[in-house]
Amino acid sequence: MSGLMPDRSPVFRMPPGACDCHMHAYGPSDRYPPAPDSPFPPVAGGDIESYRRARDRLGLARAVVVQPSVYGFDNRATLDAMAALGEGARGVAVVPPEVSEDELDRLTKLGVRSIRFFMIGGGALGWDALETLAAKTAAFGWHVQMQMDGRLLHEAEHRLAALPGGLVIDHNGKFLEPVGTDHPGFAALLRLIEAGRTFVKTSGVYETSRLGPPDYADVARLARTLIAEAPERCLFATNWPHPSKPGNPPDDAQLVDLFAEWCGGGEVARRILVDNPEEVYGFPKAGA
Repeated sequence: MSGLMPDRSPVFRMPPGACDCHMHAYGPSDRYPPAPDSPFPPVAGGDIESYRRARDRLGLARAVVVQPSVYGFDNRATLDAMAALGEGARGVAVVPPEVSEDELDRLTKLGVRSIRFFMIGGGALGWDALETLAAKTAAFGWHVQMQMDGRLLHEAEHRLAALPGGLVIDHNGKFLEPVGTDHPGFAALLRLIEAGRTFVKTSGVYETSRLGPPDYADVARLARTLIAEAPERCLFATNWPHPSKPGNPPDDAQLVDLFAEWCGGGEVARRILVDNPEEVYGFPKAGA
């Protein structure tokens, strides 16, 4: 069985309408050619049908498809994946600073709700485009999705706090080296969340953990703290197909059960899995 397909279902049972707020979709290079200057290859086996099977096994019902850096400004793989998933999908796109209002309107109607800034190397957009694109896309109801080295969050805090629209920060702040909860970057993350316009994905603990499975305890303590402090500002994500771990993906079922443990109860988990994504991405109310 492929490492991208969980060997089992989680022990934790997902509530109806549970959302995976960060996954990627890839496809054949003749249909979706990588950007010429991308340092990243497409993930083998990371197609949308494989994801659909993995998602079903995990018990998830909705997904946010995030534009992979490998495709630059070409959002076709992301849009096609959203179309394949249907009404239970939303998208995060990457567009150039000169993007037209007509294009933003088209993407919004297709379900895009955010623009991605990937600041760890290999992203198509840099800091120089942040305010321009945040303003352009906020006019269409989009938020900024930010991935950067969390160790520098306190240096960017005021700039991020001043952005129009909302802000979603990836992977517990994406500290490239595990830090304690007293780190200035983590304190800045908490302040951004407390200000009421920022959400954070309590995901991807395996990416930067030095202790590793099964608990990823050095990074998991950040996720636990975020959920304990502000469950109403947290999101869940798989980060499937785990592009930072090609050939050695984590156990998705184990990660789901670990997340449920951090939540400590079904009500908190439901808030993060269902209610918060409905607010951030505009999904209809589950069961409505």
